[in-house]
Amino acid sequence: MKILLAGGSGQLAQELQPILLSLGEVIAVDRTRLDLSQPESIRQAMAEIQPDLVVNAGAYTAVDKAESEPELAHAVNGIAPGIFAEECEKLGASLIHFSTDYVFDGSQGSAYLETDSTNPLGTYGKSKLAGEEAIPKAGNRHIIIRTAWVYGNGGKGNFVKTMLRLGKEREEIRVVADQIGSPTCTGDLGEAISRIIPLLGPETFGTYQYTNSGVCSWYDFAIAIFEEAAQLGLPLKVQRVIPITTAEYPTPAKRPAFSVLSTVKISALLGTHPPHWRQGLRQMLAKEVK
Repeated sequence: MKILLAGGSGQLAQELQPILLSLGEVIAVDRTRLDLSQPESIRQAMAEIQPDLVVNAGAYTAVDKAESEPELAHAVNGIAPGIFAEECEKLGASLIHFSTDYVFDGSQGSAYLETDSTNPLGTYGKSKLAGEEAIPKAGNRHIIIRTAWVYGNGGKGNFVKTMLRLGKEREEIRVVADQIGSPTCTGDLGEAISRIIPLLGPETFGTYQYTNSGVCSWYDFAIAIFEEAAQLGLPLKVQRVIPITTAEYPTPAKRPAFSVLSTVKISALLGTHPPHWRQGLRQMLAKEVK
């Protein structure tokens, strides 16, 4: 199997690349070879590589910056996935694409199902929803996986890495406590993808959701990060983590207050539930020590 991995320098692609190598030949491309904001760049790469499977791990993920760069966010997140789907249809290839919990507005009190109504609050969420909608218009040979609160060892600006940096620099850190979700470790997400790929086919194509099990606030997540980091002997200066409200930490983009995703559908497909988020965090931090 020839696998095109788009977004090759990102945190998810860095996790996926060694996992995908066990399934076939992997051609990982970053923006220097495949610019997701340029449809012709995508078409050219697809024509040159002729993949059997495309894993699109590339995205415009700067949630707040997207409010001032809507055209670029839409090009990368909204238009590019549809181009991939069109080219996959021509080649008879399959597409795995990643979306986000931000396609929901967070007003629901229970975990969102794949079939629940979407209503993104900001430009980033709207651009990702546009990508979700563009893919099935081009063909049916795809799996869309919504995920949330993603972090990994390969990332630079993810929440865990940011907390570790701030925890070394400051004695007091203020963290939002009224946004609820499910942190997702790229290691666990990558493992799930490796198990989905052999199952690709007409019976399994469609939209799924994958996050680690369990729910927490950003504040709860920060507390857990510092607890686990301290046990591993990582350097920390932080003494106090102060819970604050979203209103106390205004950002350009609105975020959903509750964006827990149901993983019942993907658990049925894989025959197992995702590991708890704290387990994923522990494994990620253990790698930081090495």
